[in-house]
Amino acid sequence: MAKSSKTKQKTTFQQDQEVVYPLQGVGKVISIEERNFRGEDLLYYIIYLEVSDMTVMVPVDKAEELGIRAIVNKKEADAALKLITEDYEPVTADWKMRYQMNHDLLKQGSVKDIATVVRALYHRSKVKELPILERKLFDSALKLLVDEVGFSLNKPKAEVEKNIFEKLNVVHERQAAAASAKAASMPVDDDDDLDEEF
Repeated sequence: MAKSSKTKQKTTFQQDQEVVYPLQGVGKVISIEERNFRGEDLLYYIIYLEVSDMTVMVPVDKAEELGIRAIVNKKEADAALKLITEDYEPVTADWKMRYQMNHDLLKQGSVKDIATVVRALYHRSKVKELPILERKLFDSALKLLVDEVGFSLNKPKAEVEKNIFEKLNVVHERQAAAASAKAASMPVDDDDDLDEEF
């Protein structure tokens, strides 16, 4: 006889609520259904992911473990946009290590983690062309950020993406100017000031 655990499970999300699925993007809970699995009735979120035109079933009691969360509010979205305007300190030059670090950040899935990856890979791309895997990671992170911020601020995706690139470019130009000024101010050895005795 099947056991029902429906009454024991609490749902964090509601039907028709937009949520974020790590590494996949913004989705919508189209229904919450009870399904039988190995003789036990469990609740599932049925989530439609627009970016991949795919519907997934997620056990309600596994949603938090998988990192599924609600769309951030306006304050958090603005904070993520502010983060990408801050100066950036380059990380390791080893692209494989860098890729793993950034991939792990995306898996964690917070909007600030996503913004951090976008910022890091954008500035790295200005130093040297990104390897294919890193380029794909950048494209994925950018899409995740644009989608969520767009939903949160109720702005068109094209407008949000343009705003992000403008902010990133301002930081790049500011840091490049600072680096040039620092290089210009460094003392240069002047051989003419050296007296040679014969």
